[in-house]
Amino acid sequence: MKSAIRKFPIPNTKCLKVKQLVEPHFDPTWHFHPEFQLACVFQGTGTRYVGDDISQFDSDDMVLTGANLPHVWRSDDKYFENKGLSTKVIVTYFSPDFMGDIFLNKDEMARIKQLLISADRGIEIVGNTKKKIRKIVQKMYRQEGFEEVLSLLHILHILSTSNDLRMINKQGYVNRVSDSDSTRMQLVHNYILNHYKTEIRLEEIAKLANMAPNSFSRYFKSRTNKSFTDFIAELRISMACKLLKSNNQSVIQIAYECGYKTLSNFNKKFKEITGTTPKMYRKNYLQIL
Repeated sequence: MKSAIRKFPIPNTKCLKVKQLVEPHFDPTWHFHPEFQLACVFQGTGTRYVGDDISQFDSDDMVLTGANLPHVWRSDDKYFENKGLSTKVIVTYFSPDFMGDIFLNKDEMARIKQLLISADRGIEIVGNTKKKIRKIVQKMYRQEGFEEVLSLLHILHILSTSNDLRMINKQGYVNRVSDSDSTRMQLVHNYILNHYKTEIRLEEIAKLANMAPNSFSRYFKSRTNKSFTDFIAELRISMACKLLKSNNQSVIQIAYECGYKTLSNFNKKFKEITGTTPKMYRKNYLQIL
């Protein structure tokens, strides 16, 4: 099996790499790499998978991921349907050791060191901090050499002293994914994303992974920190939350759209995951606007 994807590896002679990607849709490949990554979305909507978390993202999403933390920003279906839409993201990759252990262990770097440790769980940046970082990233994309490095250090300093950070994965999250899992988990992830609206049988996806159903169940849970059925349920409810906020479809229409055959099952699972009912979720969202 192929090893972890290194989409834009940092040259050995450089500290970091900044890429601006403008495409019809984001790369839908579930992957991980040894570099830290700061992803700043400027155009596009969809579903974001970081570690064992499933969340919706929009055109101002910003996330810092640690080394080898699995992730994918999956664009909404409309971006794959050739409707003239496009996505834009600026991604900054930097090596875990670009500052060197001696420098990173100095007192002045304590906050940044803790930030990088926390990035193993994935960090979502929000609020005023996100606004500041977006401006710096847009400028950094056009910079070169030492100015580029200074901008990265500035970003890390701002993040290390900010309260506008949300840990994406829970305390105690353990990343058990290795290079040998790369191809198998990509196949599984892509299959789930393409078929979550219909019934997904354990036997079918286990066969895709070339494993017996029981073996696959254990394998999947060890790699995603949740059962196969829980993963499917969280994905479907995440999609339902997005639809409840973005259109006027009835609750029952949304339930069917997200793969539920009965409204009662949908309501039960929705409340189990979100703590509220679909109708109340929509009502609360509209009150915030």
